Amino acid sequence: MGDKKVIGAVSGGVDSTVAAVLMAKAIGANFHAIMVDNGLLRKNERVDVLKRLNEVGVNLRAVDASERFLTKLAGVSDPEAKRKIIGAEFIHVFQEEAAALGAQFEFLMQGTLFPDVIESVSFKGPSATIKSHHNVGGLLATMKLKLVEPLRELFKDEVRALGVEQLGLDRDVVFRHPFPGPGLAIRILGDVTREACDVLREADAIYLEELRRAGEYDKIGQAFAVLLPCKSVGVMGDGRTYEKVLALRAVGTSDFMTADWHKMPYEVLARVSTRIINEVRGINRVVYDVSTKPPATIE
Repeated sequence: MGDKKVIGAVSGGVDSTVAAVLMAKAIGANFHAIMVDNGLLRKNERVDVLKRLNEVGVNLRAVDASERFLTKLAGVSDPEAKRKIIGAEFIHVFQEEAAALGAQFEFLMQGTLFPDVIESVSFKGPSATIKSHHNVGGLLATMKLKLVEPLRELFKDEVRALGVEQLGLDRDVVFRHPFPGPGLAIRILGDVTREACDVLREADAIYLEELRRAGEYDKIGQAFAVLLPCKSVGVMGDGRTYEKVLALRAVGTSDFMTADWHKMPYEVLARVSTRIINEVRGINRVVYDVSTKPPATIE
């Protein structure tokens, strides 16, 4: 790639983290990583990711674009439409940031994996598109930056091995559960609002905290909470409530192409449910998803 400059899309998830460290080691100062705070991140994610990647030598800065993303998503409930909107807006932000840096950037790096490609693109014959990953099916046809995807032919387990064995990253960083590029937008079934994001952020943080405390986190391939588009009658104290229902998801998988639901200990589910209902205003019922992939997707 010579002296060509690359701007990198970094979310803080496993894939983009490994891709960013790999690119920084390969081309050094010619790589500039950008983390877009789209208002759809996990709790404290922006601060944590900046600290973590700056410490390992990645030139990373954050851009607050939350207002523009949430505005674009207002009133949109279809998950495929959300993915495409987010993908398009990401490209707009990155092209603007590349221009603002004042350097001649020609390439955009993304942490695309092989399962993302398989689920988004039909290679042979009439196979169906399962879902558009924002970094595969949601990109603009008019995008000026050329794509660089160093992990495109790898599976998740191979990316983790690369991160730990070749790049020397901490195991805790590389074995974090995946977080989708569209973020909380696809974990909110229905309209995406700032209030819904705040509620889901708090519930998800409690869920993951309790999984780590119980020693279950490392047994699970991916765990997260989903805000459902329905309300439930409940009782708090002497009063009646009518609030949101939250679904918990946890799966075991080696390649993320297939997955089975995690057999969660009842006492862990009870503790998670009690804490979320008592501590997160706006949720009064918690359910557990016991679907496999296939026929369901993980997210």
